[in-house]
Amino acid sequence: MATTQVFGHKNPDTDTIASAIAASYLLNQQGGDTEAVAQGEPNAETQFVLDYFKLAPLRVITKAETDQVVLVDHNEAAQSVDNLAEVQVTHIYDHHKFNFKNATPLYIVAKPWGSVSTILYYEFKQAQLDVTPQLAGLMASGLISDTLLLKSPTTTEWDRQALPELAALAGIDDINAYGIDMLKAGTDLSTRTDQQLLDGDAKSFDMGGHQFRIGQVNTVDIDAVLARQAGLEAAIKSEGYEDFLFIITDILNSNSKAIYLGDAPEAIEAAFGKKLDHDVIDLPGVVSRKKQVVPPLEKQF
Repeated sequence: MATTQVFGHKNPDTDTIASAIAASYLLNQQGGDTEAVAQGEPNAETQFVLDYFKLAPLRVITKAETDQVVLVDHNEAAQSVDNLAEVQVTHIYDHHKFNFKNATPLYIVAKPWGSVSTILYYEFKQAQLDVTPQLAGLMASGLISDTLLLKSPTTTEWDRQALPELAALAGIDDINAYGIDMLKAGTDLSTRTDQQLLDGDAKSFDMGGHQFRIGQVNTVDIDAVLARQAGLEAAIKSEGYEDFLFIITDILNSNSKAIYLGDAPEAIEAAFGKKLDHDVIDLPGVVSRKKQVVPPLEKQF
């Protein structure tokens, strides 16, 4: 077994898997001994990417199996392995807000860019190391996923510069067509249970003493997801969270609606300046949980 495991957050998305693989490859090229692993099975979008570039899914873990670990695409303990407090974090590559406490010095690269794949691409350039075509394809896919093909408000000029360069390295001739196919692959929700929809891309947050769970699903038909509202709400109640916000995002039109169950409906309405109607709130123009959902909730709570 490698001496160091590299992994992203629970319920991994495409950028999480791509950045774990990219960070592990980068560190190994620099003399490290690492293994990329995951805290969950790939979602439909990520599986599309793995199949496209002929790569096997990462091995799934719930606890770190090495004394040293590298974190990508997260830094909060609630989103990490169960035994994080028992191991040493040597590196973090992330683009989220920081809530990390450490007892030893470590290597941190944290930038407010659209994806960790973008951050790692520039780490390769700085180290003057080549990115293989497969790896470039993975990183391009992670970038597309987190920025919704450069349409998300989290997108920066660094992302816009990196995507065509990664696409060229990967041999992707039409990045827009590939990106749309990839994003659509993640929106086929017909075979997923209500519980799977809720858990597919969900993160936990502590906001002013409120234990928040915020899930998000991408679709091309918000109404089709809302048609399952009764089942989704039953699944939410069964999980026992104090507050649950489930965001349903139309990736083609860059709009969202959300189902909220919890004890603070007035605060939710105040945070977004909209009214709840049968537990549903309209979120026009909202696509980014990190930039457009979490900040107003944190400010409110």
